[in-house]
Amino acid sequence: MSEMEQELAVFVAAAATELGVPGVAVGVSTAGREYFACHGVTSVDNPLPVDRDTGFVIGSVSKTFTATALLRLVDQGLVELDAPVRRYVPEFAGPGVAARAVTVAQLLNHTAGLEWKLSADTGEGEDALARHARLLAAAPLVGEPGTRASYSQAGFNLAGRIIENVTGQTFERAVATLLLAPLGLTHSGYLHNEVMTRRFAVGHNTGDNGDLSVAAQWKDNRADNPGGGLVSSVGDLLRWARFHLGDGRTAGGDRIITADRLHRMRERTVELRGSTLGEAFGTCWFLREVDGVATIGHGGSGNGQFAELLLVPERDFAVAVMSNAGPDAGLEFDRAAVRWALEHFLGLVEHDPEPLPYAPARAAEITGTYENEMMRLTLETDGSALTIGCAIKPEVRAAADTELPPDLPPAALGLLPGDADEYIVTAGGLVGQRGYFTRDESGAVVGIDLAGRFFGRAR
Repeated sequence: MSEMEQELAVFVAAAATELGVPGVAVGVSTAGREYFACHGVTSVDNPLPVDRDTGFVIGSVSKTFTATALLRLVDQGLVELDAPVRRYVPEFAGPGVAARAVTVAQLLNHTAGLEWKLSADTGEGEDALARHARLLAAAPLVGEPGTRASYSQAGFNLAGRIIENVTGQTFERAVATLLLAPLGLTHSGYLHNEVMTRRFAVGHNTGDNGDLSVAAQWKDNRADNPGGGLVSSVGDLLRWARFHLGDGRTAGGDRIITADRLHRMRERTVELRGSTLGEAFGTCWFLREVDGVATIGHGGSGNGQFAELLLVPERDFAVAVMSNAGPDAGLEFDRAAVRWALEHFLGLVEHDPEPLPYAPARAAEITGTYENEMMRLTLETDGSALTIGCAIKPEVRAAADTELPPDLPPAALGLLPGDADEYIVTAGGLVGQRGYFTRDESGAVVGIDLAGRFFGRAR
C-alpha cells in the first residue's frame, strides 16, 4: 500500500467511525493510478466487510449511464436530440401542448418542465416504464418546457422508455448491452436477481433512539431504474469515470461513442442558480468550479445509501464515494471524502459561503410550507434563527406499501449575501445544501429550490 493510499485509508476509517456510517467505499483515479479505501460492513444485522467490489445503490449517479446509453443511440442515428419525445414514446400522450413540446435533449438537462418524481409505483413487470410514461403525461408541470431547469427523476425515467422503444429491449438489458458489458462493468446491474448473488450493501437509517437499523426497502421500484436504480461498486464507478475521461473507447480499444459526443456532455446547456449541485447542467452532468478548476459530477441517494462521483477532466482525475447510512451521516461522509480527495490529491480546496445574520423581515417573507409531488419543506423561525425541515408528504407515506426514508428534523438555514434570494443549510442532514427562492411578478415568494428541485409554496 502506497503512502497516499494509507493516508486515504486513515481518513476514511476515521470519518466513517466519527459519523457512525456502517460501511463506506472510496476510490480515486489520478495520473494513471488507482487508490481504494474501504471500511466497515455491508449491514449491521448481517455484516460482511465492504470491499471494492461491493455493490451499493448509487441512486441518481445512474442518470449518467442512462444519458450515455441514449447518446450512443444518437450516435447510431436512431434518436435525434431535438426531436419530440412522443416520436419515440407514443405512451407519453398528454392532451396538452406540453407533452408534444418536450424534446429528448430537454430530458437530459432537466429543462422539460416535468415534476421531480411520481409517487406512483408501476410494478416490477417489463411494462413498468410504459405505465410510468402514461402517468407522467397527465402530471402537472413545474414550468413550460425549455424555460427553466428543475431536476427531474421522472424525466430520466422517460428517457429510459425511449431506450426501450428504440432498442426493442427492456431498459436494463439495453444498458447492459450498450454499456455495462462492453466496458467490463461486471459488478453493476439493476435487477434484484442480477445483484443478490454478489456482495451488496444495504441502507441504514437512524431511529428516534439514535440507533441504526437496516432500511427495509432496499431500492426503489423498477420504473425508477433509469433515474436512480443502478447498483454498482466503487471499482466499477472508477472504470466508468475513466471511460468518461477518455475518448469514447473501451479499455480494449473498441469504440463505444464518438469522443466529440462524449465530451459534449460536459458543455453548459443551462445555467443553475444558487445550487450545491453546480453552476450549470451539461448533458446530465452537473458542472461546477472548485478552487477555479472545472469539474463534472453527479450525486445519488437511496433509502439509507448515498453515492458521489466527481471528475476533473483537465487533471485526469476522478473520485467515487459510497456509503450506507442516512443523510445525517452518509451524505456528510460523501461530501467530506470528496473534499478530502480534491485537497490531498490535487490541492483544490472548496469553501462554503458565509450566511448573513438573521433578519426578521426577510425571515417573515419565506417562512411557510413548500411542496412537490413527493416532498414537503417547512421553513420556520423562532424569532432568532431560521430552520428548514424536509419530509415525505403524509399522504404519500400513508399510501406506500414499502418502507420510505425517514423525515429530516429541522436544521439551521442562513440567507446568503446579495439580492438573489439564495440560502445555505448550515447544520443537520442537509448541511451545505444551497438553493434559492422564486418570486412572482409582484415580488411575493412562490417557491423554493433545493438540490435542483422546485417546491411550490403551499402556504
